[in-house]
Amino acid sequence: MLELALAVAFSSVPLTLYVPPIRSFTLFVQSLQGFLSNSTLYALRAYPRLRLAASRIFNFLFLHPNRNRTR
Repeated sequence: MLELALAVAFSSVPLTLYVPPIRSFTLFVQSLQGFLSNSTLYALRAYPRLRLAASRIFNFLFLHPNRNRTR
């Protein structure tokens, strides 16, 4: 049983190298939150414009009445 406990302990030690320290982790989370809040504001502002542009293109291509007439 002691061998199993030692094997598990020594095999999990290298995995702790992948976990960042709390000081770096909080800076990472803070910068991630700032990035997400800025990108969310931009996306909410840009989405209606993209929708309006797509609607106008669709209306011109498929619903424009004088598109196929020649004079």
